Amino acid sequence: MSSIRLPSEAEINAAYDQGRAAVIVLIHETFFALAERVQKLEDQLAQNSRNSGKPPSSEGYEKPAPKSRRKRSQKKSGGQVGHAGHTLEAVAQPDRIEVHAVGHCSHCHASLNTVRALAVEKRQVFEVPEVRLEVTEHQAEIKVCPCCQRPTQAAFPFGVRQGVQYGNRLKSRMVYLHQYQLLPLGRVQETLQDFYGQRIAEGTILSACEEVAGQVAPVHHAIKDHLTYHTDVAGFDETGIRVAGKLHWCHVTCTAWLTYYAIHARRGKKAMDDIGILPNFNGRAIHDDLPSYFHYALAHGLCNVHHLRSLEFLIERYPQAWVKKLRALLLEIKAAVEKAICKAKTSLPVKTLTNFSTRYAALVKQGFKSNPAESRLGRKPKRGRPKQSFARNLLQRLHDHQAAVLAFMYDFNVPFDNNQAERDIRMLKVKQKVSGCFRAPRGADLFCVIRSYISTARKNGQSVLGVLQSAFNGNPFCPAFVSLPA
Repeated sequence: MSSIRLPSEAEINAAYDQGRAAVIVLIHETFFALAERVQKLEDQLAQNSRNSGKPPSSEGYEKPAPKSRRKRSQKKSGGQVGHAGHTLEAVAQPDRIEVHAVGHCSHCHASLNTVRALAVEKRQVFEVPEVRLEVTEHQAEIKVCPCCQRPTQAAFPFGVRQGVQYGNRLKSRMVYLHQYQLLPLGRVQETLQDFYGQRIAEGTILSACEEVAGQVAPVHHAIKDHLTYHTDVAGFDETGIRVAGKLHWCHVTCTAWLTYYAIHARRGKKAMDDIGILPNFNGRAIHDDLPSYFHYALAHGLCNVHHLRSLEFLIERYPQAWVKKLRALLLEIKAAVEKAICKAKTSLPVKTLTNFSTRYAALVKQGFKSNPAESRLGRKPKRGRPKQSFARNLLQRLHDHQAAVLAFMYDFNVPFDNNQAERDIRMLKVKQKVSGCFRAPRGADLFCVIRSYISTARKNGQSVLGVLQSAFNGNPFCPAFVSLPA
C-alpha cells in the first residue's frame, strides 16, 4: 500500500493564489485520499476467517468466537439412544496365556501349591509386542552345469539389489512418516530409532522417497490424464508455499476419488497452462473467483462459501437490505437442492428454477442501485478504470458469472462449494506448519507425486502403509476406473 503524499506548503500557497475553487479541489483531493485509506485499513482490520478468505491461523489469539452456519439439532451430545457403541472386547483365542498361580491362603497362610484350582478369572491386555529389526540373509546358490560347464546363479527376490539394505516394509514407514505424517527428516530419524532401535541417515529416507516416487509416477500421470479427459466435475485451488527461499504455488485438481498436485513458480494462467489440465479439460471446473480460471472457455462453477463470507463481511461493515436477502437466497437454494437429492430427484422443477434465478437477478440489480459506480469527478485523472467498492466488485462478479454461481442449482453433480479442493490443498499448509518449507524444488516435486498417490489411495479406502509397501514391491495401487499408460 503506497503512502499518501500530503500537499506541500508551496502547493497550498499556489492553490490559495488561484482562488477559492483551487483550494476546494486541493482539500477535496487530500481528504478523499485520506478517507479512502482509512476505510481500506478499517476493512482489513474487520476481515477474519468468517467473513473473508483469511485462514483461521492468521488471526492469532484474537480470532473471533466460532459462529457456525449450521442449524442446531435437538439431539443431546454424546451417544444417541439405540446407538450400538464400540468397546474393547475379549478375544476367544489370545496369542499368549499367562497363568498366575495361588501359592498360599490369604487368610491362614497355608500352602496351596498342591491344591487344584476351582476356577480362574480372566483378564485380557491388548499390547504391542516389543519390536526390533529382523535381519534376513538371502543366499543365492551358484552351480556349475555338468553339461556346458557354465555357472548359473539363483535369482534374488524382487528389490534385493545390494549387499546390505533396508527392506520394503521399513522403507514404507520412512515415507509414511515423512510424506504422510509430514514429519521433518530429523524427527523421522528419532521416531524410527525409538521404535526400532536403528538410526537411519537422512539420505536413506530421501532415497526411499525417490524410489517410491519412481514407482508411483505412472499412477500420477494416469490420475492427471483421467482428470483432464474423463472427469465431468473437478475442483481446482492453489496456495502459496516457499521453495528454496522463493514463493511458489501448489495447484491441486481433485474429485472425491482422485487428487493431483503440481508445484509451479507462478499462480495464474502461465502455471495452469504449464500444468496442462485446464487447457484440455472437458468438464466443469469448480474454483474461487481467481480471474485466471476464466481465461479458459469451459463450464465453470464458483465456490459459494466464498460468496457467503463476502456477504457476511458486507452485513458487518456496510449493511444493506439486499445483502441479507441474497445470502438467505443462496442458503435457501442449497437447502432445496439437498432436499431434492434426499428424495432421489435429479433436478428441481422448472418453475422453482425460474423463481430462484429471477430473485437472484433482482437482488443483484438492487445491489447495483445501492452501490453506484465510482467516478473520478473532481479528482486527478489516473490510468485504468476507477477503483470500485468491495460491494460493487462482488456484485459485478455475481452478475457476470451468474451461471457459474448457480451451477449447483441446475446440475446436482456440481457442489455448492469448493470444499473438496480446499481440504486437499490444506495439507500443504499443515506440512508448512509441521516441518517448514521445501529446501529444493526436487523435494517439492517428490511431495506432489507421493502425496497425490497417498491422497487418491485414501479416498478409495486403502491403507496408506499398505499402498506404500505395494509401491515398493513394484505393484502400486491405482483405482480400477483409471487407466494406466501402456
